[in-house]
Amino acid sequence: MFGGVGFLLNGNMCCGIHKSAMIVRIAPEDTERVLAQAHTRRFDLTGRPMKGWVLVDAAGIKTDTQLGKWVEVSAKYASTLPAK
Repeated sequence: MFGGVGFLLNGNMCCGIHKSAMIVRIAPEDTERVLAQAHTRRFDLTGRPMKGWVLVDAAGIKTDTQLGKWVEVSAKYASTLPAK
């Protein structure tokens, strides 16, 4: 789908890696709020940005604490989706 490693939770994409950034799945209605945080940007590989998905640049996942925060955010949302 995006040419990188992806992690699933109950069959739903949770998070992944694209180049040097982390792909984080979030509630679509939280997209703008999350994009206001440091080191985040829209997930846009095709010219059509997707709500509910953001990229966190390498600077935002340098420490275990930073990485853990984003894994937790994405797992929390992915766990609300119906299992596939």
